[in-house]
Amino acid sequence: MGRYVARRLLQMIPVFLGTTLLIFLMVYTLPGDPVRGLFGDKGADPATLEAMRHKLGLDQPILVQYWEYMKGIVFHFDFGTQIASGRPVTDVLGDAFPVTLRLAGMAFVLEIVVGISLGVYAGLRAGRLSDNIVLVFTLLIISIPVFVLGFIVKSVFAFQLGWISPNVSNDATWSELIAPAVVLGSLSLAYVARLTRTTMAENLRADYMRTAVAKGLPRRRIVGVHLMRNSLIPVVTFLGTDLGALMGGAIVTEGLFNVKGIGGTIFESITRREGTTLVGLVTVLVIVYLFMSLIVDLLYAVLDPRIRYA
Repeated sequence: MGRYVARRLLQMIPVFLGTTLLIFLMVYTLPGDPVRGLFGDKGADPATLEAMRHKLGLDQPILVQYWEYMKGIVFHFDFGTQIASGRPVTDVLGDAFPVTLRLAGMAFVLEIVVGISLGVYAGLRAGRLSDNIVLVFTLLIISIPVFVLGFIVKSVFAFQLGWISPNVSNDATWSELIAPAVVLGSLSLAYVARLTRTTMAENLRADYMRTAVAKGLPRRRIVGVHLMRNSLIPVVTFLGTDLGALMGGAIVTEGLFNVKGIGGTIFESITRREGTTLVGLVTVLVIVYLFMSLIVDLLYAVLDPRIRYA
C-alpha cells in the first residue's frame, strides 16, 4: 500500500503542472487589460501603463509568468498579489476558504448521511411504494435549479416563517450556514440517493448475496458487510469528486445568501479580471481534487477486499 501511495503522489505532479498550466493560459488569455481597468474611464498615459505592467510582470511571455508563479507557490507558498487592492492572494484565500470549507463540509455531511440513508432505504425496498416515493422525491430535487430552490428556501423559511436569516453575516456562524448548505448539497444528495439505491438493488440479486443468505448469516451482517461494502464503491467515487465541486460550484448559493466565500471571490475576480486571484483559487481546488481522488482510491481497498494494490 505504501508503494502505491508513493506512486500516486508522484503521478500527481505532472497532473498538477498540466492542469495549473492550462488554467493559467485560459485565465490570462481572457479579453481585457487589468492594469488599464485600474484607472477606469479616466485612463492613463502609455508610459504609466507599461511601467505598471513591468512591475507586475505582465509584460513577460506567458510561460515565463507561469514559471515565476509556480516558483512562488512551491518555494515560498506565495500566490501573488491582487492587482487592484495590492493584497497578497494568500490573505484573500485565508478569508474566503474557511467560510466555503465550512459550507461545503456541511453540505457534504448532509449528502452522505441523508443521501446514503435514503438510497439504502429505497434499495432494500426496490419496487415498493417507499422506493417510488424516494425516486420521485430525488427526481423533483434534480429538476429544480439551485437558484430556484434557494429562492424558495429564503421565501418560506426566512420571509414567511422567520426561522432563518435571509442573509449570512460576516461571521458566517454554523447555524447561519445550515440553509445555504441544504441548498448547496440538495442536488448531490439526490444523486447519491439514486446511485446508492441502484447499486443496492442490483447487488441484492448477485450470487454472493444468495450464498450469504443460504449460509444463514444474520441479516445485519448480510446488509452491513456484504451488501453495503460492495454497493458503496460507485458512491464513494462520486463523493470523492463532489467535495471539490461543492467548493467551486457555490457561486450561486453564496450569492443568494450573501456568503463571503470562494464563490463570490471567483465572481469578483472574473469581473475585475484579477487573474492572479482566480488562478490561486483554482489551484487550491485542483489540489483538493487530486488528494480526494487519492483518498477514494485508498477507500476502494477498504470497501472491497478483492481489490489489491501492488
